Amino acid sequence: MSGKDDANPEAEAAPKSGLNMMGLMVLGLACATTSFASVFFLAPSPAPASASTIVAEPEYTPKEKPASAKAHTYTPVQEILITIGNAPATRYLKMQVSVATEKSAAKDVKSAETALIDAFLLYLRSVEVSDFEDPHFYNHMREQLARRADLVLGDGVSKGVMITEFLLR
Repeated sequence: MSGKDDANPEAEAAPKSGLNMMGLMVLGLACATTSFASVFFLAPSPAPASASTIVAEPEYTPKEKPASAKAHTYTPVQEILITIGNAPATRYLKMQVSVATEKSAAKDVKSAETALIDAFLLYLRSVEVSDFEDPHFYNHMREQLARRADLVLGDGVSKGVMITEFLLR
């Protein structure tokens, strides 16, 4: 009885280890195949090239439509001069803005001019130099200035913001 047990225990273990190595290789191949198949078949199809170049920006629509162009006046706000970018501040923006209002509300713009300049400067401080390189940014900037004018003057007083002078140096 002792002869059978003591015959060769290492001989029985050798085929088992070879089978384990083969099993690991098959398991690795199965994992690689499954990973490839899930990425290849389940990934969304790429969008058409023309759709990736078009960027939709949210439109700002004023709350009230103007009755006529003659009912509006453009009230100029004092000149804005601000440095753009991080230190050292070598670039600056010089901008002249006019706020469109009804003729009866023009005096409200002049009385709130300091608050308007403050609101405009807070927004312009967040703008990076690289933003000015995008041609679509200027419409976005005008919309942001118009929103800040609405916040300062009250809803419906401002009919828009016109940038009359713009210099980035």
